[in-house]
Amino acid sequence: MGDKDILKKNKNIVSRVIGAETILLPIYKNTKEMNCIYTLNKPAARVWELIDGKRDLNRIKKDILSEFDVSAGELDKLLAALLKDLKGIKAVN
Repeated sequence: MGDKDILKKNKNIVSRVIGAETILLPIYKNTKEMNCIYTLNKPAARVWELIDGKRDLNRIKKDILSEFDVSAGELDKLLAALLKDLKGIKAVN
């Protein structure tokens, strides 16, 4: 993914903050299809919040770098893994 790419959340994924955790829950038509709930750590939850269909990845990276103690190189690796996972569960497109 390039820094100018803009991600959008899948409207069939519901997110909720419960205590200190953010969870993602896919919405399905029946319970046979439902087999997973995803939890996000604090930095991943912040990335999820920032994905709004307007901000590009560069803006999201800048926000995360200003809010968390992480190097740009480390963030690139972590963000690539997170986005791969989010795309894998069809939470973003």
